[in-house]
Amino acid sequence: WGKKKMFVLLLCISLSSVPFCSSAERNDAPIIGILAQEVSKYSTVPNVTSYIAASYVKFLESAGARVVPIMINKTVEEYKTLFNSINGVLFPGGAASIYSSGYQRAATTFYELAIEANKKGDYFPVWGTCLGFEQLAYLTSGKRVLSLTDTRGVALPLVFTNETKGSRLFSDFPVELMEALASEPLTENSHKWSVTTETHNNDEKLKDFYKVLSTNSDGAVEFVSTMEAYDYPIYATQWHPEKNPFEWTKPYIPHSPAAVKVAFYMAHFFVNEARKNFHKFASTEEERDVLIYNHNPVYTGRTAIFEQEYFF
Repeated sequence: WGKKKMFVLLLCISLSSVPFCSSAERNDAPIIGILAQEVSKYSTVPNVTSYIAASYVKFLESAGARVVPIMINKTVEEYKTLFNSINGVLFPGGAASIYSSGYQRAATTFYELAIEANKKGDYFPVWGTCLGFEQLAYLTSGKRVLSLTDTRGVALPLVFTNETKGSRLFSDFPVELMEALASEPLTENSHKWSVTTETHNNDEKLKDFYKVLSTNSDGAVEFVSTMEAYDYPIYATQWHPEKNPFEWTKPYIPHSPAAVKVAFYMAHFFVNEARKNFHKFASTEEERDVLIYNHNPVYTGRTAIFEQEYFF
């Protein structure tokens, strides 16, 4: 009996040293904003001005977040109010101008608010995918740092850098999934512009702000494909994790079990980042009024690159 009590005591002591994250230190109802952007001139949906691809919404919802659309062409004050109500923001891919558009103006405001908040200890994560990656690079550098690459419609394995081991983004990925990412074409690329590794390394602002986690090449030019900020919870992929489980219109989108796991772990990571933020809406009614649930996705897979889109 004495030995049993001693074992229990030692077990309790050992468990007490495990760093648990209590619910008081974690927001288990995170709400993440996704930027809308101008509809394409080729859109066949009448009387709409902006859209969000539904795959980005599903991507975040699959990891336990709710979504609020961030409409374009709102005032800075409206964006500030929304910023103080949500727990993170995602800049999606697309075709809007990163230099002059409603998408760019909204992204600029949320980027600046996120930097200011994080400096004050208010943890607020930002994610950029494809166009969002490019937008973040431009906002950080203040210069046009993109180069043309032959990277439209191709799935690639990632070429990890030495910085990957110490990264936050990949810290919880299983070893076998990291091996698959490095050896199988699991990351879908749909971009014609990239930040080359040479540009990143020669731009002081980019180099000092972002840690390069992976690169890729179009056969002639090496470019940055995954990055995270050193001092802020800001992350970006030039490739599309959300497409693997949710987009089916193109044959080059990978749908293997490993490809779908990649999407899940990416979403899981970013939503967990948003759980560290404690912004909230002034009331439940105000929260409910702006959730994406107030809008219905439209099936556009017959004519567009996205299976479903939300239009505004």
